[in-house]
Amino acid sequence: MSDYGHSLTFGSFLTPGNADPAGPVGLAMLSEQVGLDLVTFQDHPYQPAFLDTWTLLSFVAARTERVRLAANVTNLPLRPPAVLARSVASLDLLSSGRIELGLGAGAFWDAIEAMGGRRLTPGQGVRALEEAIEIIREIWDAEARGGVRVDGEFHRALGAKRGPAPAHDVGIWLGAYKPRMLALTGRRADGWLPSLAYLQPGDLAKGNTIIDDAATEAGRSPEDVRRLLNVNGRFTATGRGPLDGPAEQWAEELADLALTDGVSTFILGTDDPDDLRRFAAEVAPATRELVAAERASGRGGGTPTPTDRAELSPGPTPAAAGRTARPARPRAELGSRAFAVVPTPDDGVRRSDVRVWDESARPSGPAPDPTRTYTAHEQAGAQHLIDVHDGLRSELAQIQDLIEQVAAGLVDVGTARSHINTMTMRQNKWTLGTYCESYCRVVTTHHTIEDRSLFPHLRRTDPRLTPVIDRLEAEHHAIHDVLEGVDRALVAFVATPDGTAELRAAVDLLSDTLLSHLAYEERELVEPIARLGAH
Repeated sequence: MSDYGHSLTFGSFLTPGNADPAGPVGLAMLSEQVGLDLVTFQDHPYQPAFLDTWTLLSFVAARTERVRLAANVTNLPLRPPAVLARSVASLDLLSSGRIELGLGAGAFWDAIEAMGGRRLTPGQGVRALEEAIEIIREIWDAEARGGVRVDGEFHRALGAKRGPAPAHDVGIWLGAYKPRMLALTGRRADGWLPSLAYLQPGDLAKGNTIIDDAATEAGRSPEDVRRLLNVNGRFTATGRGPLDGPAEQWAEELADLALTDGVSTFILGTDDPDDLRRFAAEVAPATRELVAAERASGRGGGTPTPTDRAELSPGPTPAAAGRTARPARPRAELGSRAFAVVPTPDDGVRRSDVRVWDESARPSGPAPDPTRTYTAHEQAGAQHLIDVHDGLRSELAQIQDLIEQVAAGLVDVGTARSHINTMTMRQNKWTLGTYCESYCRVVTTHHTIEDRSLFPHLRRTDPRLTPVIDRLEAEHHAIHDVLEGVDRALVAFVATPDGTAELRAAVDLLSDTLLSHLAYEERELVEPIARLGAH
C-alpha cells in the first residue's frame, strides 16, 4: 500500500481540436466553473486538426482565474528546452502562478521527424529528457550566478541568460511507463503522469516502487513525487466494469487508487460537459470524503503536510460581484463533535434598487439542538452544499467579468451569451433538487438509500422545514426569471447605442438575488442536511 498523503485534486484532459476553436476554450472555462483544480490539453504539434497547445494554454489562461493549466504532456522533441522554459515561466507570471509542466520523451516519431524533429531511440529519449530538465531548471534559477551551461548529447545551453523565474515552483510531471523513465521521474521530477488506459494491472505499484527507489537513491523522499493519473470511463446507472457505472462507484474506485497506489490527482479525459459536471460535483467530493475517512481511521497513509495542502489546491474563489472575499471557513473535522460547518453570511450589500422578494418575510426552520453532536460524514454532507454554492458565487463573478469585457469591447455579446448559457446556474444545476441528488450520492457512498431526493426527505422527516423549502422553491423560480432578464439585456445591448447601464443593472439584480438566496439557503439547511441527510 502506497498512500503518500497528498491532498486530492481533480482535473480535465481536453482535446485541443480546431474545428470549433471556441469549443476547448469553453470546456476549460466550464472546468473552472464546476470546481475542478486543473485543465490539461494534449500536445501534438504535428497534428493539423489540433490547435497549438501552448497558444491555446495562453488563451485559456487569460479567460480563467483560478484553475491550473498544463500540457498533458508537452512534446519535448519539438519544443527546445531553453525556449520552453521561458514560455512556461512567462505564462506562469502572466497567470499568477497557475502553470505546470508535463513533459514526455516523445512518440509518433514519423510525425515528429516530418516536422523537423530528430528521431530518437527509447534510451536516447530518456537521456534527452534528463538534459532538458536540467536546462529548464537552470533557466528558472534566475538568482544563480553566470549563464546556463549544459553541454549535453541532445540539448545544449552555452551560457544562456537565466530567467525569468516563474511565479511559483512549477511542477515537472513526466509521462512515464518504462523503467528508465520511471527512474528518471524519481530522480528529477515532481510528478508521475501516466494514463490508466495504457497500464496493466499492477503497473502502478511497480512504477511506484521504481520511482521510490530512485528518489531515495538520489537523496529525495518518495513523497516529493506527486502521483497523477489520466482516467476515462462512462457514467451509467448501474455498474458494468471499472469506471463504468454510477458516480458512487467511480468514487470508490478512485479512492482505492489513492489509498493503495498513491494517486492524488485524477484527470478525466472527456469533452462531454455533463461528464465534467458530474466528475466535479459528485465524484470529486465523494472521493475526498472516502480518503479522508480512511486516513483518519489509520487505515490510509500519511497526513498531508502544510506544503502539500497548498500544492495544486484551488486558488481563492473570486469575490462574487466585486465583494471582498471572506475568510476561509473552518471545515468539518472528522469524528463526532459539535456542528462546525459555518454558513456563508449575507453581507447585506445590495447593488440594485429593485427587490424581487421581501427578505423579511422569509420563514425560519427549527433551532438546532445545542447538545447534539455530528459525525464527520454528516458534517461533510452539510459542507458540500456550501461548496456547491461557492462554485455558483464564482460563476457570478465570471458574469460580472464578462459584462466588463463586453463593455470594454474585448468580448462580443454573442460570446457572452454563449458563455452564460454554459454556466451551471443557467442550466438549473444550482437548484436544490439537483443538488440533493448529487448530495445523496456523496454522503451515501457506502449505503443504500431508498429515497434519493433529499428535498422530499427533509419535508417528510422534519415537517417543520416545509415553509422554508416552499420559500426556497419560489426563490429558485424568481432567480430563473432574473437570469432571463440578464439574457434580454444582452440582446438589447446589441440594438442600442449604449446599453451598458441596463446590462449592468440586470447583472446587479442577479448578484443581489442570488447571493441573498444562497446565504438564506445555507443558513436554513446546512444543519438539517447534517441531521437528516443520511437515513
